[in-house]
Amino acid sequence: MVRFLPEKTSARRRRPAKTIDDYIDRSAPAAQPILRRVRATIAKAAPDATETISYGIPAFKLRRIVVYFAAFKEHIGLYPPVKGHAALEKAAAPYAGEKGNLRFPIDDKIPYALIARIVKFRAAQDGSSTKRLSIRRSADDSDHP
Repeated sequence: MVRFLPEKTSARRRRPAKTIDDYIDRSAPAAQPILRRVRATIAKAAPDATETISYGIPAFKLRRIVVYFAAFKEHIGLYPPVKGHAALEKAAAPYAGEKGNLRFPIDDKIPYALIARIVKFRAAQDGSSTKRLSIRRSADDSDHP
């Protein structure tokens, strides 16, 4: 099994990543292209959001955190749970973990278009974006590389 968590050092504890680039670079090589694409998807869906590291994982922030993402052994996690939009909740349901946070299995196709829709919704919930964000699936939304 491929390990997607950042590598551990033997005798000393590794310092937390300070940037998203650092987090991705510390992740397993096989996870890095997925993390880069998730990052790009989020940045495109919420162009006014700023990148940060919070709780040791990548996050995008407007007034508040819009979304976090992280690499694990068998999945990519997206936080917080989707709430307040029935269609998105239904679309995200197959990926929901026990607390509602989303888990996209590494071995399956990552639903980048769904991630974009979720991020647009979360940005609209934040209320700080000056643009009207559409969360409907558009013709250019694609989960393909």
